Amino acid sequence: MKAKQRKKRRATIRREDTVMVISGKDKGRTGRVITVDWKRERLLIEGVNMVTRHTKPNAANQQGGLIKIEAPVHYSNVQLYNPTLERGVRVKIQTSDAGVKNRVCVKSGEVLG
Repeated sequence: MKAKQRKKRRATIRREDTVMVISGKDKGRTGRVITVDWKRERLLIEGVNMVTRHTKPNAANQQGGLIKIEAPVHYSNVQLYNPTLERGVRVKIQTSDAGVKNRVCVKSGEVLG
């Protein structure tokens, strides 16, 4: 039997955006989005959610040992960062008269990215 399907949220966060983590062990940290996986609803953020991997020596890494890498974060735990307000903000999609869709800060009405 198939699991109950959730309604997918519109993709308001894209690669190269600056986001702020709003929950979890890295709450309050900001970083640049490296990759986005909307199928699994996860983001990879530079310098956030660092985990340690134990690796054996191989051709790419002769030494082996412990390596720190970023782990994916669920999109619901981040907000788009507004540099003028210096915090994470909610975003709405607004269509201009020319038919261009923009992400707009709900608080200030400012167009983001």
